[in-house]
Amino acid sequence: MLSEGLRQEVKPYGIRTTVISPGAIDTELPDSITEPDIAAAVREFYGIALPADSFANLLAYVIGAPEDVDINEVVFRPTRQEF
Repeated sequence: MLSEGLRQEVKPYGIRTTVISPGAIDTELPDSITEPDIAAAVREFYGIALPADSFANLLAYVIGAPEDVDINEVVFRPTRQEF
């Protein structure tokens, strides 16, 4: 895994690494899609999206972890998200 290689490379410098795989987060992405069918599908999917504040809280948690803790991976998605 690429992130593990990076973690090993930077750990002597006290740098922590975290891979965050976000699911549906309420963003402006649907507003930028010009293809009507795709935009409609994305808007429907975003019906279950988590608010951006929830994602910000996750980032604060990861960044605020004690210095001797390395949170390597987080999969962050709505409970109702199927994939």
